[in-house]
Amino acid sequence: MAVVFLSPVGGAAAQFFTNSGVILSGGKLYAYAAGTTTPQPTYTSSSGNTAHQHPIELDSAGRVPGGEIWLTAVSYKFALYTSTDVLIATYDNIRGFGSTSVINYTGNGSTVAYAVSGSVVDVYINGVYQNKNTYSVSGATLTFTQAPPFTSLIEILYT
Repeated sequence: MAVVFLSPVGGAAAQFFTNSGVILSGGKLYAYAAGTTTPQPTYTSSSGNTAHQHPIELDSAGRVPGGEIWLTAVSYKFALYTSTDVLIATYDNIRGFGSTSVINYTGNGSTVAYAVSGSVVDVYINGVYQNKNTYSVSGATLTFTQAPPFTSLIEILYT
């Protein structure tokens, strides 16, 4: 079972159309790793148990079979085509809703630098949002202007 997040492209009950507004009956939606043409799996439900076929073939109403697309916690590129393989649009660097991750640390009153992965979204100390002027990020290190207090819970949200 994969941990999955609802897709903003074709997520739930979306309907696709051609550029002239005609329902995209039999259209094709390809899912790739962001910035590539390497197929990336998508899933049919929030359970993450069943992968969609690649490409996802739209039904006669221009909808995804089953009505939902779920993504893993990576960035995707989608390419939308007609049933005759004419490109309509591409959407790159797409992430599922809620696909941020959290890393936790405990403050010791003296450490100011903490390792991070990905791009920092928000930082909390003991549940209190930290303004962006209270820390900086350089490469894979987040550095606070002042060390978080002893035994404080540091939560770093990142994508």
